[in-house]
Amino acid sequence: MKAVALREAIMEGIAAVSRAAGGDTLPILKSILIEANNNKLTLVGTNLEIAIQYGVSGKVIENGKITVPARAFGEVLSVLRSERVNLEQKGQSIALTSDNYRASFQSLSAEDFPIIPKIKNTEKYIECKAEVLKDALGGVLIATEFSDLRPELNSVSFRFTPQLITLAATDSFRLAEQQIPSTRFSSNIGEEFQILIPLKTSQELLRLIKEGENVKIYVDDNQILFTTPNAECISRLVEGRFPEYSAIIPASFESELTVGKEDLIEALKLASVFHDRASEVRLVFSKDQKAVEISSSSQGVGENVYMLPAKIQGENGEVLFNGRYVHDMLRVARGGELFIGLNDEHTPALFRSVGDASYQYIVKPILKT
Repeated sequence: MKAVALREAIMEGIAAVSRAAGGDTLPILKSILIEANNNKLTLVGTNLEIAIQYGVSGKVIENGKITVPARAFGEVLSVLRSERVNLEQKGQSIALTSDNYRASFQSLSAEDFPIIPKIKNTEKYIECKAEVLKDALGGVLIATEFSDLRPELNSVSFRFTPQLITLAATDSFRLAEQQIPSTRFSSNIGEEFQILIPLKTSQELLRLIKEGENVKIYVDDNQILFTTPNAECISRLVEGRFPEYSAIIPASFESELTVGKEDLIEALKLASVFHDRASEVRLVFSKDQKAVEISSSSQGVGENVYMLPAKIQGENGEVLFNGRYVHDMLRVARGGELFIGLNDEHTPALFRSVGDASYQYIVKPILKT
């Protein structure tokens, strides 16, 4: 193998695929496969659960394939300032040279690199803009944390009908759901299905896909494939059943609050200075007032109170929330106003942007002690 390519292009490809590389089972999983063919370098990284391929344009002088150590190769490229780099296989190593630099990396046999699985049926697919998928994934991933006890929670639920895609994720304390109507995707799939996409795959996909691109999605019995013009990401699906969550979404509320998003962000940031380890934030509201009292305290620091302008309907009340959970939702909320639907401390509350019914975020209050 012998090729010349732009350093930044290779570095971008290495960064994309190296996040899928790794694992303690096989040493070669810590390597990246580079295949040169038809004036294109194809970079591949895998941990046997997920595999990412990334195409880089270049001048290929000799076709071939070789592996490189992912971490060391990426670190060298990130430090170099040369515009172009030369890659050449020399026996069981690969030489990297530029105008004023040379290095040699030991290589493991490319024949030992795992075979990347293929989707059986590539005739049926879903297609959408990258920004649509990024917004949807970003909106639901905020409600997740890895769980050793409940592996089905280490996933994003992807429910498809020809009219609607519904993504959902939860860590059992909060849940986020994003709906994508058929006006924002196209598909030639006629049947409904639900699958569980691993959290790591969803997180890597957020980094991989770029706004302005189209993403195609292919699904078979136990795998899912995402393709863009330059990249592919294939992953195993999570086995098991996602929690049936529709029953926990409140249908009505005793109290309804409408507040400014930026005002609430400011209130929560100030409250975080006085958080104790539970990150408790107290909301006190009354229909006779035009403000919500947001307070927090810490035995070792002090206490604070923020009067948040609000429209309040329904019953008076007081409720405790994990402030970090609420702030996470505000990072992805659209628009300038937020709706909060409340009942009691035993019932989950609903947060959503005013005017956007496609996204909802459910949070369990903290029980008063």
